[in-house]
Amino acid sequence: MKKIALAAALSLAASTAFAGGMAEPVTPPVVVKQKTTTSSGGIVIPLLLLVAVAAAVSSN
Repeated sequence: MKKIALAAALSLAASTAFAGGMAEPVTPPVVVKQKTTTSSGGIVIPLLLLVAVAAAVSSN
């Protein structure tokens, strides 16, 4: 009888110890920084060329 009680106590203790199982490791999300450009960046050079041509034409 004592062996049955001891086996029952040990099985209850073992089942509660392994009830949760292994938890997956939690890793923080990877942050990806993307370089962005504004649309006005590509228009500056043509505007400067237009101003230079206008200045050259008006000086004659």
